[in-house]
Amino acid sequence: MKALAVDVARNLTIPAEEMGLDLRVETRTGDTPPSRRQRQRINPPDILLTTPEQIALFCASPNAKTFFRDLKAIVIDEIHALAPSKRGDLLALGLSAIHRWAPAARRVGLSATVRDPHAYARWLTPQAPDEERMAELVTGDPGRPPEIDVLISENRVPWSGHTGAHAMKEVYQAIKTARTAIVFVNTRAQAELTFHWLWDINEDGLPIALHHGSLDVGQRRKVEAAMAEGRLRAVVATSTLDMGIDWGDVDLVLQMGAPKGSSRLLQRIGRANHRLDDPSRAVLVPYNRFEALECDAAQGAVSEGALDGEVPGRGSLDILAQHVMGRACGEPFEADALYSEITTASPYADLTRERFGEVMEFVATGGYALKTYDRFRRIVKGKDGLWRARNNDIAQRHRMNVGAIVEAAMLNVRLARKGGRAGMKLGEIEEWFIEQLAPGDSFLFSGQVLEFVGLRETDALVVRSKADAPKIPSYMGGKFPLTTYLAERVRGIISNREDWRHLPVQVREWLEIQEKRSLIPEPGQMLVETFPRADKHYLVAYPFDGRLAHQTLGMLLTRRLERLRLRPMGFVANEYALAVWGLRDLSAVDLDALFHPDMLGDDLDAWLQETPLMKRTFRNCAVIAGLIERRFPGQEKTGRQVTFSADLIYDVLRTHQPDHILLQAAYQDAASGLLDIRRLSDALARIRGHIVHQTLEKVSPLAVPVMMEIGRESVFGEANEALLAEVSESLIEDATS
Repeated sequence: MKALAVDVARNLTIPAEEMGLDLRVETRTGDTPPSRRQRQRINPPDILLTTPEQIALFCASPNAKTFFRDLKAIVIDEIHALAPSKRGDLLALGLSAIHRWAPAARRVGLSATVRDPHAYARWLTPQAPDEERMAELVTGDPGRPPEIDVLISENRVPWSGHTGAHAMKEVYQAIKTARTAIVFVNTRAQAELTFHWLWDINEDGLPIALHHGSLDVGQRRKVEAAMAEGRLRAVVATSTLDMGIDWGDVDLVLQMGAPKGSSRLLQRIGRANHRLDDPSRAVLVPYNRFEALECDAAQGAVSEGALDGEVPGRGSLDILAQHVMGRACGEPFEADALYSEITTASPYADLTRERFGEVMEFVATGGYALKTYDRFRRIVKGKDGLWRARNNDIAQRHRMNVGAIVEAAMLNVRLARKGGRAGMKLGEIEEWFIEQLAPGDSFLFSGQVLEFVGLRETDALVVRSKADAPKIPSYMGGKFPLTTYLAERVRGIISNREDWRHLPVQVREWLEIQEKRSLIPEPGQMLVETFPRADKHYLVAYPFDGRLAHQTLGMLLTRRLERLRLRPMGFVANEYALAVWGLRDLSAVDLDALFHPDMLGDDLDAWLQETPLMKRTFRNCAVIAGLIERRFPGQEKTGRQVTFSADLIYDVLRTHQPDHILLQAAYQDAASGLLDIRRLSDALARIRGHIVHQTLEKVSPLAVPVMMEIGRESVFGEANEALLAEVSESLIEDATS
């Protein structure tokens, strides 16, 4: 979004200057210097390109009413990327406040990839009691359909893996044929690795750059400027360049790995030939054989114009608490008036006065279980009946912690100078990754191989290195889930043998061997395979419903198998399948009972009471709601300090106030996000009575990819012996012999 703001500002400023218009266009994001932000408050530009977080900061300022009162229009670009998220909730509440100060300001939402336009038309419009209001829909010419190819490497397509190493030379050749290419990857770790490999084989010295959110803002702006001026041949990027970037020289998009959704793919494809009269051109590069199926499904979905993606839903309670606190930091408010204002925001239109009162009580005292602690008293009601921040210090601290994104604790990556001093900043990296390094270890970052020197407060000091086996930083989050729509299409491709004709030869042969060794499920069926291997017994299921739903299902299945005394040892899951293994034969298990939807009742509740997942989810909600502050004037809490504080509060609330508003918020987050309970519920209902079981003597071809995951993650059951990952070649040999 920061890159989008800069790009839109550039595309507005240039024609305005050419036409001689007296028009001031500026950006305001987290990268904007404080001095410019202060000037913008006093002397606003004519057009301001900004973010939901900056709107929230305006709402938490005493002069917000004056700042917004002459506002004429609000344009929300790429509305699909905001509205269904917590950032969308934050923005919706900010718009409800702006509507009070500037009721005549019109709203416009823009997107090329909206699945349900009516849901967004409602989200965009101020709602009224007992009346659903909708924005007017204006549909433009979609332009020429995109041209999409799937790159099938001449090398062996891996059965598993997420790097694309097998196809890198062909990716490089594709870059050579383009004027300018964007190479999209799905994670920052993949971006670093892909750039590193491309640079190693860049025998022609092509100007290739790297762009992701952890890099220093100065480096990102240099890359964006070079792309806009046509000085780069390619840039390797994550979702930081997904939205709306308009670089006319880009004529090719390479998507490394499956796109995980047709709308996301269309969004990325649209960066190439950003004109209505030219078709966008893209090449999909599957990392493995399952992803080849997914790329084929995405290609078909785009050709049919079929979109997917989330739609706006019910507003988050932790975001609501943050907004209430922010409004108290601005002009004082009367509770009923604020409630009426908030319910004009579509995500909160159904908010009850009772629930709003619970949120108010939480912001004012921390809630029943915490009200004896003075530090949780953040707003007070004056003699005039108005609520306001308890003091200026609390208001300042709130403004420092505004936002809907809770990132892992970050450290600055800086080049070390002589004497151990910190030099040039290269970007930021997650604290937990640096904690795993010892001085002398090397890792990839900012497109360079760096050697870790040591820590100095919040700086990770490094020097450039020529090490040939650097570690790859991984980042919490950033992995896209497979959409329900694409998952359904992948299931359809596998079960329809006519569709196999369009698949790469290696993938088609893989499915044909599967049909001989085991079976291919018919439409509507879910295949479950059981087989022994290396003194253990395995159960592999193929729901094709995404990693989040599969991980939740795996956790619940291991609980049930424990009760059956089958001694499950653990499970692994990928986007397409999950494997459970144990010490006893799993082939005689009643699968209809094992996969019964009632596992989402008591089993789920009992597991949630035990798992650390809820504590992590609660921690994020507590940070967003302002119960725990990450940043203070002149200092910032470490990730460990935040975790320690959150865990203590979580235990207190669980014991003394189990219906606390933040526990409700955490459960809502876990159910809709980390656990994907709604999708799992739909999957269990879909497969009820349609499970087909195959008892095998050896691992099957379809099972090999998920079996290769064993050892990368572990879940401990009754057995406690160490588990070693099976050798991939041995698995493949067993599956094909």
